[in-house]
Amino acid sequence: MTERARFDRGHTDDLMTFLAASPSPYHAVATAAERLEKAGFRQVAETDAWDGTHGGRYVLRGGAIVAWYVPEGATPHTPFRIVGAHTDSPNLRVKPLPDSGAHGWRQVAVEIYGGPLLNSWLDRDLGLAGRLTLRDGSTRLVDVDRPLLRVPQLAIHLDRSVTADGLKLDKQRHLQPIWGLGNDVRDGDLIAFLEETAGLPAGEVTGWDLMTHSVEPPAYLGRDRELLAGPRMDNLLSVHAGTAALAAVASSSSKPASIPVLAAFDHEENGSQSDTGADGPLLGNVLERSVFARGGSLEDRARAFAGTVCLSSDTGHAVHPNYAERHDPTHHPRVNGGPILKVNVNNRYATDGSGRAEFAAACERAGVPFQSFVSNNSMPCGTTIGPITAARHGIRTVDIGVAILSMHSARELCGADDPFLLANALTAFLER
Repeated sequence: MTERARFDRGHTDDLMTFLAASPSPYHAVATAAERLEKAGFRQVAETDAWDGTHGGRYVLRGGAIVAWYVPEGATPHTPFRIVGAHTDSPNLRVKPLPDSGAHGWRQVAVEIYGGPLLNSWLDRDLGLAGRLTLRDGSTRLVDVDRPLLRVPQLAIHLDRSVTADGLKLDKQRHLQPIWGLGNDVRDGDLIAFLEETAGLPAGEVTGWDLMTHSVEPPAYLGRDRELLAGPRMDNLLSVHAGTAALAAVASSSSKPASIPVLAAFDHEENGSQSDTGADGPLLGNVLERSVFARGGSLEDRARAFAGTVCLSSDTGHAVHPNYAERHDPTHHPRVNGGPILKVNVNNRYATDGSGRAEFAAACERAGVPFQSFVSNNSMPCGTTIGPITAARHGIRTVDIGVAILSMHSARELCGADDPFLLANALTAFLER
């Protein structure tokens, strides 16, 4: 790996822009789609007939995007090479009846999404973003990217036990943010405010998918700016790298031997079981229709899937200097050490020996180092979309990612070089 590659921060600068522009899954896929459009991709509707000509296409569904590039000369049984990721992050999401309050405070009723580090959302300036659904069924993105909400922590003077017993939060009582003052809580106030913010007529919004986000922008951290602090890196870091890799392969003068794909799903943080999650039919439908659009048969579909490989790219755990005993003693991934290969023999990750060889070959071609991650045997292991993708579609899948600290916090921390190294590895994988 060259010195230029290790210290090229242009990709990380662009990641910071991507994170700031993507406070919700709906914004993330819109941002990815905009970048793919600039690389020559075009959106296709699932309700339309598809053609089999070469070029880049993408499908948007809610907070998910599947994009693929068909090179000239691709056959109906040409296999796919897939980068899989997810667009959602743990946070606080607005309930169906959002307007609440007590004792002169106006509040917003929220529900816990995924498994956030709850204390990281306390005393933090929060914005509100997501998707509004209008009377005609259309949708409108909205982003209040300024200090609007705050979950105030109880002063230590009123809870001296916190120093001895630690902070204990009741998810129902202690995490409802404030957003103003007043004794007259009126139903519809929050949505009326968002209609005005989005430039919509009063009463136009009939549905919403809204969530909080930290308004503090991503930033380099440390004496030498070798770290990156920011929100939603689990897992928009991988979505950004996969988008950049797919655009690079599609724009290259070299023709890829397979059909490169980016599949970024929603709802990974709560099990992936939705029409936009990895356990839903979206990816399989897109791949099959691509085969059939090129004149393929069920036999061609089987042949294409048999030769397909997916890299499930998600963040993993860097060794924590204050909690090193929580990690496997022989596997200590370090930030800026390159992407990690994630292994669990009980199939919480999908990687096996052949998958390791596949990823090692891609990293070698890219000149990128990689590390191995395995959980401490005494600790439960998390999981990803990898095993779901492998089992649902019969596709060989490898779990990889970037090592970070503070996973599931409102702000996470990674090495400033690792996003670029991951993107290089993904590019080499897709262009094989």
